Amino acid sequence: MNTYFLEQLMASPSALPTSTSQVELAPCVLTIGNFDGVHLGHQAMLDQVLDIAHAQNLGSAVMIFEPQPREFFAPATAPARLTNLAEKQALLAEHGIETLIVAGFDTDFRSLSAQAFADILAKRLNVKALVLGDDFRFGHDRTGDSQFLRDYGLHVTNLHTVTDDSNKAARISSTRIRDLLLAGDIDAANALLGRDYAITGMVVGGDKIGRTLDFPTANIDLKRLKPALHGIFAVDVVSLDKDGKVIPNGLVALAADGKTGLTGLRPDSLFGTANIGTRPSVDKAHSWRLEIHFPELQADLYGLTLHVRFLHYLHGERHYDGLEALKAGIHQDVLDLLEWRAKQSFI
Repeated sequence: MNTYFLEQLMASPSALPTSTSQVELAPCVLTIGNFDGVHLGHQAMLDQVLDIAHAQNLGSAVMIFEPQPREFFAPATAPARLTNLAEKQALLAEHGIETLIVAGFDTDFRSLSAQAFADILAKRLNVKALVLGDDFRFGHDRTGDSQFLRDYGLHVTNLHTVTDDSNKAARISSTRIRDLLLAGDIDAANALLGRDYAITGMVVGGDKIGRTLDFPTANIDLKRLKPALHGIFAVDVVSLDKDGKVIPNGLVALAADGKTGLTGLRPDSLFGTANIGTRPSVDKAHSWRLEIHFPELQADLYGLTLHVRFLHYLHGERHYDGLEALKAGIHQDVLDLLEWRAKQSFI
């Protein structure tokens, strides 16, 4: 999948570096939205795009916004991210989308009129047809809608609300999935996502408090304002290469002193216990963290890209009075999650 930033596509040839030529996109079918989570509702949109593209011999394309509009207007109260940009890229590519266009959501972009935005679609992005939700609106005055684009001369297919099998009255939405994850109902969230919920990120340096408690952790860069789930979880983790492919036994290969960790629940993975939240018991700035402890593993994981799949919710974050109480709490959490692991029939 090719990824372009809208600013790059809109730049005049004279504004580009001498070694860079202006990109001309092939005629395409486009859908537009946040696509946070790339859940089953989004996947229905993508399937429609691919069907039309195949029938009309056009390319398939998706436009997303970075930051998401509510993150631009009110970052402190914006919804938690299900997926960051890199995770969306991977999921859209996996679904077969050929082109991703990332629109930088800023003052200039939000000031575009409906007419100006339609001009960009038709004249710069070479859009021939669109697949949109039935409530899609655009333009700084929100006068743009599907009918506006039809009147402009573009073919528009509207996809109506997608509901799940268990509740035909309930729309599949990113908001609903966030609520389920926050409540620790991973199975229900997975049913709406159409896959297991996971976070991908690089192992970066932390404050090494876990080592002082005898529970060293890998600190994962979240690349989002805040995560969609909080608390203590069982996870399984694989290491990814630069192309996003699973490295066979990638974590075990780095093990030292015979401490190779515990087998996870999917091939090439290791089992881990994860804390995701703000660590209320630690006297540090309350930034969001994803920290993973790998029982019985000794390895240097810095710089690795890890794919962390959430398996089981144990409990929410707790405040402990002092580091000794925190250490005892972590010890009990690890024991409880190891007990859960032992009960899984496919270990």
